[in-house]
Amino acid sequence: MPLAALSAGLRRAATRRRAASRLAVAGIFALGLGALLVPEVFAPAAADEPGDFEFYVLSLSWSPSYCEAEGSERDRLQCGSGRPFAFVVHGLWPQAARGEGPAFCDAYDEPSRRTVDGVLDIMPSPGLVRHQWRKHGSCSGADPDEFFATVRAARARVAIPPAYRRLDRYMSVRPEAVEAAFVAANPGLKDNGIAVTCDRHRLREVRICLTRDLDFRSCPEVDRRGCRQASVAMPPVR
Repeated sequence: MPLAALSAGLRRAATRRRAASRLAVAGIFALGLGALLVPEVFAPAAADEPGDFEFYVLSLSWSPSYCEAEGSERDRLQCGSGRPFAFVVHGLWPQAARGEGPAFCDAYDEPSRRTVDGVLDIMPSPGLVRHQWRKHGSCSGADPDEFFATVRAARARVAIPPAYRRLDRYMSVRPEAVEAAFVAANPGLKDNGIAVTCDRHRLREVRICLTRDLDFRSCPEVDRRGCRQASVAMPPVR
């Protein structure tokens, strides 16, 4: 499906949901539940309304860091032998103009087995795929198939710098150097539209801000939450 058509479809779905939400609230009021009850019903729906967001954050996880940090709790499919994953998609997160975006919206059914299996090459954990749908995809204004098609398109939008496509040894990196490498590899990406996250020792994720049409955009609110370590490790791909 062409990206423009997919984006237009998502906007139409969001418009229908906003209209349905307004009609539902009006119906409650008409039944005579009283003016004090209406804000209690309306406020949570407005906060977590599917399709009500400004932009996306594409979160790319450095899989070797996840596998090393999680130990026995790590996902066996993602971290098992013969699984040489490097950067994988953690999620595509709808974001509000300021602050966090909506989460855990009541929208659509769970993704089908076919849909889950169809994205395991970029999100190599069925549990992760389902969790990302429940928390973030349900708020996108799209159904599961549309949402994960957008996830794939967002991942395809970002080029991984050659130095980070496959490491065969531990590497110590400066977070700002990783950001600079992504900026250099992706024309149009600015240094205030990307953030590297880390734990105390390892690089964990690269987060890139995208418009609803999947163009690069600035996001100082995301950039400010980036890693503050002078240097971090990137474990090798195994």
